[in-house]
Parts: sequence; structure tokens; C-alpha cells
Amino acid sequence: MSADMRLVFVGESLIDFTATADLAFQGHEGGAPTNSAVAAARLGQPTGFITQLSTDLFGERLLAHMQANGIDTRFVLRGAAPSTLAFVERTPTSNRYAFHMQGTADTRWAPPVLPELPERCRYLHFGSIALLHEPAASRITDLVEAQRGWRIVVFDPNVRPSLIADADAYRRRCVRWLRACDLLKLSDEDAAFLSPGMAPEQAAARCLSQGPRAVVLTRGAGGATLYRAGAAPIAVAPPPVAVVDTIGAGDTFVAGLSVALLEHGVETPSQLAQVPDAAWRVVLRFAATAAALNCTREGADPPRRAEVDAALAEHTS
Repeated sequence: MSADMRLVFVGESLIDFTATADLAFQGHEGGAPTNSAVAAARLGQPTGFITQLSTDLFGERLLAHMQANGIDTRFVLRGAAPSTLAFVERTPTSNRYAFHMQGTADTRWAPPVLPELPERCRYLHFGSIALLHEPAASRITDLVEAQRGWRIVVFDPNVRPSLIADADAYRRRCVRWLRACDLLKLSDEDAAFLSPGMAPEQAAARCLSQGPRAVVLTRGAGGATLYRAGAAPIAVAPPPVAVVDTIGAGDTFVAGLSVALLEHGVETPSQLAQVPDAAWRVVLRFAATAAALNCTREGADPPRRAEVDAALAEHTS
């Protein structure tokens, strides 16, 4: 395979069954890191994925989905354990989830030797529910800590409180993940869980003090704000769209961040700390626009690059 991989995502890959009526569900390939990898590939950057997929029928579908979207699967292992399944029910204000992932293939990802990433791979993304199950959680932590300082490590907690048995233990472990990352994408829901009783801005500042060079706080339709030590916050609003479904919006946003930063020549952690304000505004608008477009259709369906470029041109004209 090509050595041109520029971004790589590690974590779960699953089938989302979305409620359509009563107990009727429609299946979609998903998982937060998988959605983000699809988004990055569709936005035009060579993208890879690290996980273990089942050899069952769902695992075959997931592998085909990655490959159909141009994702490099050289680091995807296969195993006989079943695939992770998630059931999603929409409510007027958010989405409710039920995950079936006990002993599933992606939670068992634990290679004895960590993947050796290509030199041109400059971004490593991690987070989400893969960090809730062993042995994958510990092995993913090993991987990101081994890459710290060599590549830009991006952490998207994507907290699912209903899956976390011990909230305090999770928060303590999260400190280690914050220390391992350079760029943190934090939703307002993540902030409320990680720092109970704090305003989202205070939670973002607290996270910033624990290791990341930059924190981007997202508020859905309320836009996104960048926080850096010693610098004024930078806020952007997404373009107005007719929202059909919010599934995958945050996943698309975090992929858009890395794609846009890479296209601004940001390839090392030290360069991340030197991005000028004007460039950050462009990066944030790009990510917010990609996320907004994802919301205009059913399920996690990140936009193609041409769609984002057209929307940006329209929004700024």
C-alpha cells in the first residue's frame, strides 16, 4: 500500500442501528473514529485506520466501507470475536444509545507490537468508547503515548455517560489522555461530564492546563471556540443549514480540524503552537462547515471536499 498516509485514526468500528419506527432499525457503518476517518478521506487527505474487525458479516461490511472511502486498512487486524453493535434512538434534544460491545473484536485490539506508522503520517486521532474496554483501552494509550512529540496527537473524548460505570475513575484516567494529546476537541456535553458544575469555558481552560497545546470547544449549532495558553479565544459560527440529523457532526468536525491544519503546513506539535490567529479562523470555519453539511442528511455521512469548498465560497461571498 501507499506510504502517503497523512492521518490515522484508532478505535472502534461498529454498526449503528438507527430507530426508524418502534423496534424498526436501519443499519449504518459507524463508530466515532470510523466516521472521522471517512470524513478525513472524503476531505482529500490520505487516511489510515487502526483497529481489529470481526470476520463476521458486519466486520466484512465495515472493512468494505473503509476501503470504498479510500481508507488505508493496512493496520486493520481481523478476529473471530463479534462486531460491536450500537442502537440509536433520536429524541427531541439529543440521541439515546445502547451499545453491545462485550468481548467484541475492536475492544480486543491488543497487538503485541504496536503499529509502525509511516513517517509522512503526521496526525494520530484517538478517543471515544474504545477507551472504555480492555485490553484495547490500555493498548491505545500505549500507542498515543509512544507517538507524543513525534506526531500531532488529537483526542476527542466523545463521552458516553451511560457506558461509564465509574465516572470518577474515568475522569482520573482522562488526565493521562489529556497529557498525551496536543489538540483536544471537547464538546459542551464532554465538558459537563468531565468537569461537573463548571461552565464549559472553565472546563476547557482546566483541560488546557493538563497538557494539550490547544483546546477546541464545540457547541453544536452554537459554533466552536479555540482556547490556547496566553492567547485570546477565537470563536466561529457554523453556516446556517437545515438540520436532518446530528449523528457524526462532531466526528466530522474533528477530522476537518486536522485536514485544514495539515493543509496549512502544520505537521509537528511545535508548529501547532505557532499557528497564527488568521489561520486558525480558516481552520475552524472549514471544520464547522464540514460538520454542518454532515447534519443535512441522514446518519453519519460526511461531505466531500467539493461540497465544503462550495459552501465556504457561498458563506463568505
